[in-house]
Amino acid sequence: MPNLPDVVLWSIPAFVLLTVIEVISYRLHPDEDAAGYEAKDAATSVGMGLGSLVFDFLWKIPIVALYTAIYELTPLRVPVLWWTVPLMLLAQDFFYYWSHRGHHVVRILWACHVVHHSSRKFNLTTALRQPWTTWTVWPFYVPLIALGVHPAALAFCSSANLVYQFWIHTERIGKLHPAFEFVFNTPSHHRVHHASQGGYLDRNFGGILIVWDRLFGSFVAETERPVYGLTKNIGTYNPLRVATHEYVAIAKDLRAARSWSERAGRVFRGPGWGPAARRAAAEEKPAAEEKPAVGKKPAVGDKPAVGDKPAVGDKPAVGENPAGEEKAAVTETAA
Repeated sequence: MPNLPDVVLWSIPAFVLLTVIEVISYRLHPDEDAAGYEAKDAATSVGMGLGSLVFDFLWKIPIVALYTAIYELTPLRVPVLWWTVPLMLLAQDFFYYWSHRGHHVVRILWACHVVHHSSRKFNLTTALRQPWTTWTVWPFYVPLIALGVHPAALAFCSSANLVYQFWIHTERIGKLHPAFEFVFNTPSHHRVHHASQGGYLDRNFGGILIVWDRLFGSFVAETERPVYGLTKNIGTYNPLRVATHEYVAIAKDLRAARSWSERAGRVFRGPGWGPAARRAAAEEKPAAEEKPAVGKKPAVGDKPAVGDKPAVGDKPAVGENPAGEEKAAVTETAA
């Protein structure tokens, strides 16, 4: 078995130091437009990160056993050498892109990943807000194991990818050199990924490299300031509810479903999907409720003043899905 370091463990001191520096920077140079920090939100993110260590250990027992079985069955072997490690990192980042993208467009997978997008803040503690149900990730990396990559080497590459993504969860770093921005995932690209505006949704899935998004049509550059969180935010700091709220929503939708095809759609189609007829009925109902009874004249005081306009806040947010279910900002991955 390859003797590779535990990248995440060795990086913990850097995580702590960089987070302290970011907090101090907000104290010394506050930015009213930035999301910044909130004590409860940061505590929830850290709690989710600590919980993920426990649950990841439990999920890894059957996953490592399965990976090991596949590795023993394949005749292929990729040696761990100085020149193969960068190639394995490249391959892992490629499959990470598809894993990340899949976890945004398939609802049962989104139920896992939505945890990472549930904060309305965007700072270094947001990087620690990790899911507790990562059992949905392993199938995406089976091809690497089948090609002869040792499970320990895959774990090393996955950890390196996760560590890289820590520093891009910040608003304190603007756009970097154009050449770097073109190739690598950066804070600017990842801010787009965490935004909830319609034009930013489901974009910028890359882990280390952003070139995958450029190649596969999911890249969007940062042009307007992102609004972070979900299209319908959950409004809780309870780690257990943060970890499970989308699974609960799926269960409710399954109970209310009227056919097996709808049940399948509620699980395997995109977040926010619903039968077209029911969506149309939901949209028509408010209009019907507002229509005055036939022959009834509105009271004099009910007549709106000339020039009155509806409040800006009455307009639904751009990209908000009509079914009202949560969809995170995407516009990479992670994690």
